[in-house]
Amino acid sequence: MCRNIRPLHNFDPPATEDELHAAALQFVRKISGMNKPSHANREAFDRAVDEIAHTAAHLLDDLVTSAPKKDREVEAAKAKARSAARFAS
Repeated sequence: MCRNIRPLHNFDPPATEDELHAAALQFVRKISGMNKPSHANREAFDRAVDEIAHTAAHLLDDLVTSAPKKDREVEAAKAKARSAARFAS
């Protein structure tokens, strides 16, 4: 849906509150069509971000997998390599 929202499940160390909040913020921005809400919409926008971050935290806590935990540094290196290959001149 949105390229800026990254998978947060099954990482070691687990996703932080800041990462959950950032993903929720991107999601709300995408579905509302607003990067920065007006003063009249600020309360609803912020409440939606908080509720989605809270729900996402519960989701990540409840998900079960038999796959080994992914290492953030290894995954970042893979993404960097994919990007370099994609944008190589």
